[in-house]
Amino acid sequence: MKNIILVAGATGNLGKQICKQLINCGAGVRAVVRAQSDPAKTKALQDIGVDVKVIDFNKPTDLLSACEDVSCIVSALAGLRDVIVTTQSQLLSAALQVGVPRFIPSDFCTDYTQLPEGVNRNFDLRKEFETLINDSKIKATSIFNGAFAYVLQYGIPLFDTRNKTIAYYEGKKDWKIDFTTVNDTAAYTAAAALDDSTPRHLHIASFQISAQDLADLSKSLYGEAFKLTDDGSLEQFLAVINKQRQANPEGEAELYPRWQQMQYLYSMFAVHHPHLDNARYLSLSWTSASDALQQKQA
Repeated sequence: MKNIILVAGATGNLGKQICKQLINCGAGVRAVVRAQSDPAKTKALQDIGVDVKVIDFNKPTDLLSACEDVSCIVSALAGLRDVIVTTQSQLLSAALQVGVPRFIPSDFCTDYTQLPEGVNRNFDLRKEFETLINDSKIKATSIFNGAFAYVLQYGIPLFDTRNKTIAYYEGKKDWKIDFTTVNDTAAYTAAAALDDSTPRHLHIASFQISAQDLADLSKSLYGEAFKLTDDGSLEQFLAVINKQRQANPEGEAELYPRWQQMQYLYSMFAVHHPHLDNARYLSLSWTSASDALQQKQA
């Protein structure tokens, strides 16, 4: 019997790439999308062979029908509480009712289990859903990919191509940060969705790189080594973030307010993967730091 994988968030970049990888693996792919989703994105999914179900997430009958005969649910949803907690919980409830055996939640990020509450708002929402799925009878697998590699092309302090500087925090110049490309994450997620023996957590990274490594790499990519800058202690940085968050309450309704972006940077230097599970699927290849920095964004 052909595996049917249900993908939520399939109109997003990661979700679409996961669908492509699953189809390449010979799986049946079903995507649930809202009526207000971009028709062009919905058609693009249908064009590659995805069975698209337009549903109302607030209608249990829609969700139950979408989950029928599904072997694994993959959530690539992005959003705030209404999505990460509420919508995923609705999907989980339907999955449990029809007996879907496995669920991969939208935990494509740093391993938030190593972080205390309050240091990353978006991670705290994932922790809230983690509690719900852990209390259920479904077999859950979170795939932690660190940071998406494309953020290095955004001119963030960690790799500022305009000012040709690389920021690090006190004592963290050689700290290895986990980065994974969207394509590598999608390929691994597809393999995991078709693997009934996955553990609760999997850790992956296309590459692990430090501020010092980036400085060395910048010379070969740009002809000169970027300057390393010590931005003080992580404790000082966290205090700055908290102050900005308190001064910007309207940011609580935004997915990526400036202080949330700073929280992601803090997390990169606060925790990293204890080990990598890259070798679990030997057929996969991994993007190098040099190639990732030179790739055009999808």
